[in-house]
Amino acid sequence: MPAQEINKSVVLTHPSGATANVALYGATVTSWVAEGEERIFVSKKAIRDGSKAIRGGIPIVFPVFGTSEKVKLPQHVALSEKSLKTTLVVKNEDIDTFEFNTLLHTYLLVPDVEKVSVKGLESCHYLDKVKGGEKFLESNDLVTIGSEVDRVYCNVPDHLSVNIGNGSVIDITKSNLRDTVVWNPWVEKAQALADFGDDEYPNMICVEAGSVAEWVKLAGGQSWTGGQVLTVV
Repeated sequence: MPAQEINKSVVLTHPSGATANVALYGATVTSWVAEGEERIFVSKKAIRDGSKAIRGGIPIVFPVFGTSEKVKLPQHVALSEKSLKTTLVVKNEDIDTFEFNTLLHTYLLVPDVEKVSVKGLESCHYLDKVKGGEKFLESNDLVTIGSEVDRVYCNVPDHLSVNIGNGSVIDITKSNLRDTVVWNPWVEKAQALADFGDDEYPNMICVEAGSVAEWVKLAGGQSWTGGQVLTVV
């Protein structure tokens, strides 16, 4: 799989024509093209000067999620014709136990978020951050977006699928990541984000594999590996 560094990004290419770009800043995936279509959303107002996280792509959330109160952080990307694999490896080089949260903050590009559905979350409990963190049980077979959504689904199965709404489906297979966050800022939150266009929320959905509902405990000298595979089907 050829790779080259261009303008502070690593560009991966596959013989099928699939490509992926990974920004050196934050090891953030900023593009994934499969079957001739861009699959990853990055805001047109994203800041790329290294002063803050890139708004879009697949940023890495580590070692805390949200506003919770010495680790090496390599990240690996594997590209094939229809899939993109991202793997996160954490090693605790101290002697004391280390606790962390982590999340692959995946922004998917969609033509109309109101036509998108996420399958695989039924019967999972979730914390609704729009409603102050209140806990609910998901009763719907398909999760859809029609207003602001910011939910942490807990103990989610390892396989999810996202119907993009244009006949395309992206499967998400996660490994050693217990939870999944579903997020869309909708109108008011989009307007409040300086690095996000007011009119961009209809064209993205975040479906984020991670371990954020509870701390991951890593003993001194031990390593932890987690990741996901995104596949166009």
